[in-house]
Amino acid sequence: MKHIAIIGECMIELNGKPFGPMQQTYGGDTLNAAVYLCRGREANLHPEQIKVSYVSALGADPLSEGMLTRWQQEGIDTSLVLRDERRSPGLYLIQLDDQGERTFLYWRNQSAARYIMQHPQIADIESALANVDMVFLSGITLAILPDEDRVELLSLLAELRQNGVEIAFDSNFRPALWPNDDNATVKFIYEAMYQLTDLALVTFDDEQNLWGDQTPSDTLDRLASLGVRRRVVKNGADGCLVQELTSPAQIVSTQPVERVVDTTSAGDSFNGGFLSAYLAGAELVNACQRGNQLAGTVIQHRGAIIDKIHTQAALNA
Repeated sequence: MKHIAIIGECMIELNGKPFGPMQQTYGGDTLNAAVYLCRGREANLHPEQIKVSYVSALGADPLSEGMLTRWQQEGIDTSLVLRDERRSPGLYLIQLDDQGERTFLYWRNQSAARYIMQHPQIADIESALANVDMVFLSGITLAILPDEDRVELLSLLAELRQNGVEIAFDSNFRPALWPNDDNATVKFIYEAMYQLTDLALVTFDDEQNLWGDQTPSDTLDRLASLGVRRRVVKNGADGCLVQELTSPAQIVSTQPVERVVDTTSAGDSFNGGFLSAYLAGAELVNACQRGNQLAGTVIQHRGAIIDKIHTQAALNA
């Protein structure tokens, strides 16, 4: 069995128009990926070969209880989710334009997940992570932490990697979460993270925004220079570009989507689909194909996590 631990934050999601109809659910980039990974796992020949644990902190309130129950119903192991009696989950509002593009409003500064590294039981989590095969996190995971806690997490990842744990990372750059206007801080943090990364699952738009990359190939080259062995650059409707070590880069195309409804979880669902195949032993190109297939379905529906029926239809197509 392969065991992956996904570190991050899940928040309450409100989706709709202010003072108009809204849907309440939950979401967060890493949690979305965990859900789609579990659903992708069920499409594998031997789904029991992958265990998916989510690493985060929640409150002791009814919303936290409801979220935990729903994660378990998705097949996510929640034994590494800490509970914080003093704090509650963060909240975000998604607003969509006519093209399906989204803008966000957040209320997360005092969320339980933001202070996970200060939790009295964090040492238990760190010990448990020494026994997993892969740890996956995103730039948002890093961004929400206080500075000293971020350093502690990077140190933990370095130790885990040294002891044989594979580290996967999606940069998922969100400028609003990084207060330094010149991006010096985030570049410093990301370079440190990439030097600890075995598998990068990044989005070209994010990399271009932060680093000024002109093409996805530039992104591959920069990641390679930092020591990332397996590199996937997601590029929207153009599919993705994938490369391992010094092998030639390959384009993995995706099927055109006639009507994009909501791009909220495009990259997250790609990650989940990709990892469900990759952890089952698929080649990088085949894992990218599953990621593309799932993301292409998700963006045709509203919300970060679509219903299981449409997910399974995409995975079984």
